[in-house]
Amino acid sequence: MESDIQYARETGLDSDEFIDVLNDSTLGERRPVDNRERIIRMCNNANLIITARHNGKLVGIARSLTDFAFCTYLSDLAVSEAYQKKGIGKELIKRVREAVPEATLILLAAPKAVDYYPKIGMIRHEAAYILRGG
Repeated sequence: MESDIQYARETGLDSDEFIDVLNDSTLGERRPVDNRERIIRMCNNANLIITARHNGKLVGIARSLTDFAFCTYLSDLAVSEAYQKKGIGKELIKRVREAVPEATLILLAAPKAVDYYPKIGMIRHEAAYILRGG
């Protein structure tokens, strides 16, 4: 199946597809999937979107905000549960890195993914802080 996955950098992202992959990956538990207007803004304002599709269906996404020079915030890395453990997440991150080779890649791990990122070479950073929005 891995060879059947098509990866692409996309400029437009359908909000329904995005919601489906968020829910299928369990990331929907921590995203505003019930607020379509907010999801649409999330889709429209991300400036680096890498997708993984199987027979045209969105099965994985890396949605980022970047200045293409210094930093890239990988806001969403989601792979549908049926497609996990096949290297899709790793390949999505690789393609983000290729798009922004000079930038530091930053992400906040979902609780279920905390153990995943060190396995693919990412380094835990102990000095990250957040201010949650309303």
